[in-house]
Amino acid sequence: MTTSATLSPVTGPAAWRGDELLTLKNWIYHLSEAQIAELETLGHRFVEDDPDLRFVKAADYPVDACAHAIDAWCQDVDDGRGFVLVRGLRTHLYSDALSAAIYYILGLHMGDPIRQNELGDLLDHVYATSDKTLDDPDALSSKIRDVLPFHSDSSDVVALMCLRPSLDGGASCLVSGAQIYNEILKRRPDLAPLLLEPFHWDWRRQDHNAPANTYVSPIVSLADGTFSMYAGSLYIFTAQDYPEVPRLTPQQIEVLNLFEAITYEPGMSLAMDFRPGDIQWLSNYAALHSRTRFTDFAEPQRRRHLLRLWLRRSSPRSLIPGFGKNGVVQERYQPRDQTSGDGRGNFRIAVAAVPRIEA
Repeated sequence: MTTSATLSPVTGPAAWRGDELLTLKNWIYHLSEAQIAELETLGHRFVEDDPDLRFVKAADYPVDACAHAIDAWCQDVDDGRGFVLVRGLRTHLYSDALSAAIYYILGLHMGDPIRQNELGDLLDHVYATSDKTLDDPDALSSKIRDVLPFHSDSSDVVALMCLRPSLDGGASCLVSGAQIYNEILKRRPDLAPLLLEPFHWDWRRQDHNAPANTYVSPIVSLADGTFSMYAGSLYIFTAQDYPEVPRLTPQQIEVLNLFEAITYEPGMSLAMDFRPGDIQWLSNYAALHSRTRFTDFAEPQRRRHLLRLWLRRSSPRSLIPGFGKNGVVQERYQPRDQTSGDGRGNFRIAVAAVPRIEA
């Protein structure tokens, strides 16, 4: 049994405050002209080749000018602050298919793409098709304009590429999971051990086609000296709507509320406005992410549009078994039920670059 006496604060670059990083700007990587030219050449070839997204490999599109940069990004994501913003791609000059191809090639060099829904899509879209708010049980967070609370996604790395920003709002906000944990440990050491115990998470609310209502994971993993966090209290609380889920204890509710309060304290998070062509690489185990509410352009072709990748890293992180949603997310090579075919996933770049229009 874990007690507060066996827990210690997390040290190192992953424990940061947003107000401190804001003044440094060392989390922004600017691509060189040679790197941009290399990626544009590879992207054009990818579009022409039209490979199946399930089976194409990084070795099929080797990099030279970008090789050291990709190594540095992986280091930042795995062992550094947990994220990096890459800037410089000229997406205003590209077709969406070319932008998506460049993005997917970089993703292959950063990790292995995994399926983002039960349809099998490997490249997903943050593109609002509904005026629903997040309190609507049928709302999907990637399809609405409402503010999103801080949360983790379902992979080792989540990446966002900005094709087009919003008319107003829609800032991407990050907060250090280690810093939140350190504050809880300092203020309420009696509650901190609860973060290492399993919680039920609402799976159906995250993916309407999910094969079960919930999955189970703790919020914090401590394995081989490695700290990892998986958070998003909203889906813990909505999981209580299912009668088969055990009721949260008063102490669990207290630690979840404390977690949320610390997360939103002034100075904890870092906000960034995406420019066209920006790519944000983020470790789901190091930082939580959110988004501010935004206003879209009236024309559909000018709406805020981000591409999203979920990646598994080639060098696995030490995690306790079944941590996060990783245990229920599918590999890109085959569907969950291998007798059901490949679902309706979009596995060609020209089609995958177009958002599904859903209400």
